[in-house]
Amino acid sequence: MGRVIAGPLSDFAPGSVTKVVVDGRDIAVVNVDGTCYAIDDTCTHAGASLSEGTVSGCNVVCGWHGAQFDCATGRLAKFPATIRDLASYPVSIEDGSLYVEVS
Repeated sequence: MGRVIAGPLSDFAPGSVTKVVVDGRDIAVVNVDGTCYAIDDTCTHAGASLSEGTVSGCNVVCGWHGAQFDCATGRLAKFPATIRDLASYPVSIEDGSLYVEVS
């Protein structure tokens, strides 16, 4: 699919996790102190939407069971069981809009 507009940058406030749908995929856009990251929105533990979670440092915290994923890489950062990492996607900002690169 390539580079797709996720929305105006103003839709992604610092400290927020926002779900966007890109090419049929649910993607969580995470804003950490003004830097945006994009990872899969579905927690690999029990299927919760990560956009319903919170941001802690550079991690997004699942609201269901507390699994934490690194916003930049999608890697599992903290959980008491073994679950899979998430896919991460490059983001860019142009003319006040946030773009996500999906393949």
